[in-house]
Amino acid sequence: MKIQKAGYEILTPISEGGVKELQHIERIGRVCYKSEDKITEDGESAKKFVKMLINAHHEAMIEHSTLSVMFTVDRGVSHEMVRHRIASFAQESTRYVNYSKDKFGNEINVIDLKPGIALDRGMTKLSANEINVILDEWEQAMIDAEKHYMRLIELGATAQIARSVLPNSTKTNITITANYREWRNYFKLRTASDAHPQIREVSVPLLMELKERIPVIFDDITVEE
Repeated sequence: MKIQKAGYEILTPISEGGVKELQHIERIGRVCYKSEDKITEDGESAKKFVKMLINAHHEAMIEHSTLSVMFTVDRGVSHEMVRHRIASFAQESTRYVNYSKDKFGNEINVIDLKPGIALDRGMTKLSANEINVILDEWEQAMIDAEKHYMRLIELGATAQIARSVLPNSTKTNITITANYREWRNYFKLRTASDAHPQIREVSVPLLMELKERIPVIFDDITVEE
């Protein structure tokens, strides 16, 4: 069994300073106002225009740009991600992936629970020793799950049957493609202080990166610590 960190990878190329992305929205959005003559090549008009759209809640225009992100999370977190209906998903399939094969290292991968515990406000009063006991219990459960999974495969079960014993902590890759408006909705929900700590683990740093790389679009979304 391998324990690995959660993470993400932005798959959509983003231009320097996010200028081309904003200009794309501006070019489309200005059709509504027939103000194409106000477009400037340096991207400054795009920044002002997109900011105006967001402030006016005219977010239909930012639906014309999309972003694809591949997350490495556990299956439990992925179940929350796919609830964002205005998006497209591609996810590692436990029906077709047989973790007993050499290709997958003959082991299951699980997402490290420790960072999630650190972000869980309901566990802040626990001592380091108490947390270690919890982590030891979790790790033993993961080892047991792997043992039973491999045994089912050995007995002739297919991967889609053997997966029934895989835990929520099983690592999965899930790629989400959504327009900017839906990403704004995603971040408002998944970086909130009451969101699941393990989804915040990947969503907060992703939001922070996008704030730096694409101006205006996500600037007004704040994260509570």
